[in-house]
Amino acid sequence: MRKILGILLSIIVLSSCQDEDRKELMDQPETEEVQDSIQVLEGDFVLGSSTAVLRGKDFVYAVAVDSMSRVLARRIQPLKQDDFDMIPVTVKAKIEVNPLQGGLDEMIRIQEIIEIPEIQEKDTIEE
Repeated sequence: MRKILGILLSIIVLSSCQDEDRKELMDQPETEEVQDSIQVLEGDFVLGSSTAVLRGKDFVYAVAVDSMSRVLARRIQPLKQDDFDMIPVTVKAKIEVNPLQGGLDEMIRIQEIIEIPEIQEKDTIEE
C-alpha cells in the first residue's frame, strides 16, 4: 500500500511540474498579419472635374487626383461615350485613409496601370 501511495504521489508531483520554456512559448502573443497596402485592384474608374472613384465588386475607393490618375483618364478617354462612363481597369494602388472629411473613408494612390480594355472597333457589315 505504501509503495502504491509513493508511486501515486511521485506521479502527481512530476506531472504538476511544467517546463518553463514550454510555458513561455504558450504565453507568446499571436502575431497579427498586416495587409500589404499596395494591392492589385480591378474595378470601374471614372474621373470627374475634381474627384475620381474606383468601384469594384465589394469596394469603392476615392482616387487621389494626381499625375497617374490623369494618365489613366487620358488612356480611357477613347472608350468613354460620355463624361460619366465608368471603364473597367486593373491598377496597382496604395490604400490610404482619405484626408478629406465626408465621402469615402479610404483613398487609393495609383502606383501602376496594369490593364485597360482594348478599344473595340465596330465592324460594319455592308448589305
